[in-house]
Amino acid sequence: MENVLLKIKNINKQYGDKKVVSGESFDVLEGDILGFIGPNGAGKSTSINMMTTILSPDSGEIYFQGKEIEKQENVYKRALGVVPQDLAIYEDLNAYDNVKFFCSLYNFKGQELKQKVKEALEFVGLWDRRKELPSKFSGGMKRRLNIACAIAHNPKLLIMDEPTVGIDPQSRNNILETIKTLNKRGTTVIYTSHYMEEIDTLCNRIVLIDKGTILEDLDKEAYKNKYKNLGCKTLEDIFLKLTGTDLRDMEG
Repeated sequence: MENVLLKIKNINKQYGDKKVVSGESFDVLEGDILGFIGPNGAGKSTSINMMTTILSPDSGEIYFQGKEIEKQENVYKRALGVVPQDLAIYEDLNAYDNVKFFCSLYNFKGQELKQKVKEALEFVGLWDRRKELPSKFSGGMKRRLNIACAIAHNPKLLIMDEPTVGIDPQSRNNILETIKTLNKRGTTVIYTSHYMEEIDTLCNRIVLIDKGTILEDLDKEAYKNKYKNLGCKTLEDIFLKLTGTDLRDMEG
């Protein structure tokens, strides 16, 4: 039987008269790399902010391992890692101290903290650069440091919001391989991107939203099988058909 790690149940969010998220429901299963995609303004960021407890839904519930997250906030946050689209690192701290700071927020101390920091930096290939300031890093290295900060505490669930924006192809490939390895080690991933080749490479399931509602929630191959008879050869074609948005016109 498949285990539901995170359950999103009929969540809604409204600002004034504008409904940003409307009746959103889906499950994230243990072991998923779930693509969470949609056009700009679809409600992705608001949804993610509710999943990460930055925002609370106006109505509806979010469950982690069968229990509402608001009733186990500390447990949930300890199990959660977040890689935001905007870099969340300190330019005036070296790479080691960046990871150490974020990992220490989860109450790791002493030798255990040092080991966690080392493992995270080694995992993203930055151990040899641990004493350097991020200001000396390339965009790709900063993204990898951001990931190290998010995974040092070994989260069960990792939410990644456009983690490859603005970096070179080699760095992108490095990050994609890092995500695959994390997943093989037992981390469940929610992944947002406008790059459908990344979604196609990484994800086993895809949730597509637009205007705050879910349009489709299928396994990746089920998407292709369902829409190939409608002339859709790629995920980009499916995206265009369902949302009316051509990804070639979107930035980032």
